[in-house]
Amino acid sequence: MKRVLMIAFHFPPLAGSSGIQRTLSFARHLPRFGWEPLILTAHKRAFARVSDDQLGDVPSDVVVERAFALDSARHLAILGRYPAFAARPDRWITWWLGAVPKGLAMIRKFRPDAIWSTYPIATAHKIGYTLHRLSGLPWIADFRDPMTEDGYPADPRIRQSYKEIEEAVLRSASFGVFVTPGLVRLHHKRYPEIPIARLAVIENGYDEEIFAPLDGTAAREGPLVPGAFTLLHSGVVYPNERDPTQFFQALRRMLDEGGLKPGELRVRLRAPFHETLLTRLIDTFRVADIVELAAPVTYRHALQEMMRADGLLVLQASNCNDQIPAKVYEYLRCRRPIIGLTDPAGDTAGLLRKSGIHNIARLDSAEEIALELRRFLDEVRRGEAGFPTDGFIAEASRLRRTRELTGLLDQMCPPVPMTGGNSLAH
Repeated sequence: MKRVLMIAFHFPPLAGSSGIQRTLSFARHLPRFGWEPLILTAHKRAFARVSDDQLGDVPSDVVVERAFALDSARHLAILGRYPAFAARPDRWITWWLGAVPKGLAMIRKFRPDAIWSTYPIATAHKIGYTLHRLSGLPWIADFRDPMTEDGYPADPRIRQSYKEIEEAVLRSASFGVFVTPGLVRLHHKRYPEIPIARLAVIENGYDEEIFAPLDGTAAREGPLVPGAFTLLHSGVVYPNERDPTQFFQALRRMLDEGGLKPGELRVRLRAPFHETLLTRLIDTFRVADIVELAAPVTYRHALQEMMRADGLLVLQASNCNDQIPAKVYEYLRCRRPIIGLTDPAGDTAGLLRKSGIHNIARLDSAEEIALELRRFLDEVRRGEAGFPTDGFIAEASRLRRTRELTGLLDQMCPPVPMTGGNSLAH
């Protein structure tokens, strides 16, 4: 079995990031395709929030090394301020200091055939780049989000640092892997000299091994709020990228114009994080009787809640047209009605349409949202909502995504022919 050194900041026991699932599922499934994962992550002191609920999902035989790392904002700040160099490219730059020697020790001990690193965070790719240069091992750089965009990061010095890392990574890695077709187009346009064959798409997905045991429980427990239609958004509601202002305005308009009956709809925002902003918007549009903010729960609890919801809500602004929220793939597996408030021209809307979901309205148009939400509620009531086929859902599994990753790994590290009855081993 070949080995791959996997560098990821987002890994259990870190809590509050959907990015955990990508690395964790690859680590679980890679051995089925002949690859043994070796995990290099950060010490848990660097994580702002921790939870043990997914530690049990890490296979007991997987090597996990946790390198020294600090969060500059929490560990190096004096009176709330810390040196600028301690935040470039990000607040976890100290992880690079711990992870490079730790990674070299892992390479000497386990002799991996390849390196894989995943962004966010930028320091992960900085570690991957350094270990690649020092070891000569082939390397896959995984991008769950774009590193740089117009005006992002906001600090010009950090943005320049990101640009330098991004360019070095894409010029040096054997493959740059992105989670949407739009991100491949974006980076090919940005770096036209890099062959398109070195830019690959491996989308996010869902893990059937986690979902399957939950199916029966969700069916037994029934709807979240009996007698009312519960529309659930599970995950962070970003102020810009998932701004719910027009959604709340649409709710207010529907109430005022009779498009919604009192008690007909409940909107639950699970673990939205930006509670202060959201509470202000809820008060501004007087929708507290409809919209509730719910605290974070464990991963499996969140999945069960999604499976019991009457409808699932996607929020994605047009400034993220090249991105797809990772949660959407789990929504699809839940087999619940979905309404997407997103730009019809973006990758999120493209995935929804391809899956058979047709209830889509622009997130920045209260008028469109009000019309589509009413249509959505009526279609669900009549049993006419769109759903993905079983075949489409199966194609989106994390197991299938892992097969795609091993296809790239095998290209970089083709099998060594055995001759004369001899074989090579680590």
